[in-house]
Amino acid sequence: MTSNDLYVPKGATAGGPYAVDISPERAGWTHSSLRVVELEPGGTHTFTTGDSEWIVLPLNGACTVRTEGEEFQILGRESVFAGVTDFAYVPRDARAQIASGAGGRFALAGAKCERRLPARYGPAPEVPVEDRGSGSCARQVRNFASADAFDCDKLIAVEVITPGGHWSSYPPHKHDEHRPGEESELEEIYYFEIDGPNGFGYQRVFPSREGGTDVLAEVRTGDAVLVPDGWHGPSVAQPGHTMYYLNVMAGPGEEREWRICFHPGHVESTEGYR
Repeated sequence: MTSNDLYVPKGATAGGPYAVDISPERAGWTHSSLRVVELEPGGTHTFTTGDSEWIVLPLNGACTVRTEGEEFQILGRESVFAGVTDFAYVPRDARAQIASGAGGRFALAGAKCERRLPARYGPAPEVPVEDRGSGSCARQVRNFASADAFDCDKLIAVEVITPGGHWSSYPPHKHDEHRPGEESELEEIYYFEIDGPNGFGYQRVFPSREGGTDVLAEVRTGDAVLVPDGWHGPSVAQPGHTMYYLNVMAGPGEEREWRICFHPGHVESTEGYR
């Protein structure tokens, strides 16, 4: 896969019920997936999970998720910029239905996995919210499915809100090697939304090895960037336009953990901005 394939503009993977449909096969890797389904008022979407676990995360709107004999009422939110949301976890080897009376847009963050965990509801008040960095690198991280916040087999997923004119995913970091206690191997999807009309941002990924990933992409609402390897960051928000991104990560490691390595050339100069 070339670097050009790693920038996924809005609509590039649209098909059937999905506005975004990034499978491991499409990404050229083994674990991480992302879908975005758009439902009209009164609409429903039924899917089978196959060999992956999934989290149904409202981008905007409310829904009911039915699976495994359970029914979860998801209150959702007006937009990704309105705050954290509740969500539902759907296990592998299951069938699920999403129904929305008023309509909305719903992300399905997925990862191929081995263990079959129970279907569960994730309440919004239990989502850990972290203010990270300082100055022009201040941003908010919503750790709804981080490795230490919500139990999954392989899936790790968080949301990041970057104020206009700020940098996030900074200093540049990577997680493309298995080094016990220091770094975990994780494939990552960035899915972007920008507040306000004509808003945009920039995403940088550069090589951590010869021939590695090298991307500089202008991103707008509905775009995604795939990170199979490499140093990633910064994510830069246009002044006056808040940037949102959803990070979906998974990898082959036996332990589900998020361990990163900061770029050595940026560590001292970015002290306090992480």
